[in-house]
Amino acid sequence: MNEIQLTEVSKKLKSIIRSVPNFPKDGIVFRDITTLLKDKEAFKLAVDTFYQKYKDIKIDKVVSVESRGFIFGSILAYLLGAGFVPIRKPGKLPAEKIRQEYQLEYGTDAMEVHADAIKPGEKVLVHDDLLATGGTVSAACKLIERLGGEVVGICFLIELSFLNGRERLKNYDIFSIIQYNSEQEM
Repeated sequence: MNEIQLTEVSKKLKSIIRSVPNFPKDGIVFRDITTLLKDKEAFKLAVDTFYQKYKDIKIDKVVSVESRGFIFGSILAYLLGAGFVPIRKPGKLPAEKIRQEYQLEYGTDAMEVHADAIKPGEKVLVHDDLLATGGTVSAACKLIERLGGEVVGICFLIELSFLNGRERLKNYDIFSIIQYNSEQEM
């Protein structure tokens, strides 16, 4: 897909996403993807766009972050003939796991993955629905690398470029379909 086609796809999908002001708190505009998910043409267009980007790259596993990342990540894994690995919040995985803490604006949080989820040398694509500051996906990449996997790409449906999350992930190949350049952009 060339840049002109991607720009058209981005415009179409952006027009379907609902922006909810002051959620979950004042001053934040929440980008609600449920309006895109319920639109079968838009949903298919988003999935097809991810697939076109990665179909010619050897990918062993698609890793997604809880919970909206699971929606596109699992479909993408299926289409690419790859395994799917969920990364979860603490206390959600039943078997042996490893944990990675990461910084929030005020404090820390953590993500976990099963210790047997990624084998050394496996090629891994990371997917999440939204790139904000990059903390969650950075933690996911560290978990993958601790297990010996190689992150071959990171993809997002939406990127809030004004939060500079790409900077935290600068050592990786990043792809996002939709970009918002300010909190107020609709």
